[in-house]
Amino acid sequence: MKHDHSKSLNILKTARGQIDAVIRMTEEDRYCVDIANQIMAVEALLKKANLQILQQHIETCVRESFEDGTHQEKLEEVLKILKKYIK
Repeated sequence: MKHDHSKSLNILKTARGQIDAVIRMTEEDRYCVDIANQIMAVEALLKKANLQILQQHIETCVRESFEDGTHQEKLEEVLKILKKYIK
């Protein structure tokens, strides 16, 4: 099954634009709290994109793995990612 990463791609492109803005703000020696707030906004976008990617993976690859009997490996992969995510 093909993945539809269009939503994630749009989020990542937005994050890239915000990273460019953070770099400019830093180069312009803008107020530190404003820079920190923008960095947190980028982090939130990256988390959102990551969750979107994982959702697509579960809805496609993991679902298919239950049909072909390879689900244990896919479940372990997802659990490994989730463990990293919650750290």
